Amino acid sequence: MNRHITLNTPSGTLHGYLDCPEQARGLALLARIQRTPRDEIVAAGLTASGYATLSMGLLTTRELNFADAAQNIPRLCQRLLAILGLLANDGDTEELPLALFAAGDATPAAIRIAARRDQQARVLVCHGGLIDRAGLQALKFMTAPLLMLFDADDSFGPAAFHRAQTRLRATCDEQTLLAGEDTTPYITAWFDRHLPAATCS
Repeated sequence: MNRHITLNTPSGTLHGYLDCPEQARGLALLARIQRTPRDEIVAAGLTASGYATLSMGLLTTRELNFADAAQNIPRLCQRLLAILGLLANDGDTEELPLALFAAGDATPAAIRIAARRDQQARVLVCHGGLIDRAGLQALKFMTAPLLMLFDADDSFGPAAFHRAQTRLRATCDEQTLLAGEDTTPYITAWFDRHLPAATCS
């Protein structure tokens, strides 16, 4: 089963794509500032491993025209909360344990949401991004197991993670990627390890 999902906001509509295989073992929300071809690769890999996936950008087309829009963590958190609300009340996804995958500027918002919605967001993988921008409270109270993936040429993300690591109480790990390496095996393995299984209703 696959279908489009939309979320209306005062600045426009967000568009997402849900793919839920039969007997899905969980739901992975792929959250970026805007959807990219890489999301399709990750989603396809996760679906092949038995996970339902929702790939959705967090900013509208209008908002992408503003240079600082991706730095507005409160707005990104509002969007993530709205998406989680949709998933919690959707007949195809409401019974599935939820995993988050965030990338880049969406990472701090994903950390905050995982801390606030710890009964819904069960596990988290982030590809890059400055984790310490999530704030001390979120780092301290997040319980979802966290895997950080870093590109080999990323010097800022690992430094931010190491600064924040002493504040984290959750299980956490990091992996440096080779140039062009597929992230999907790392994401799938982390979800397999930390997310309980379920089936689509």
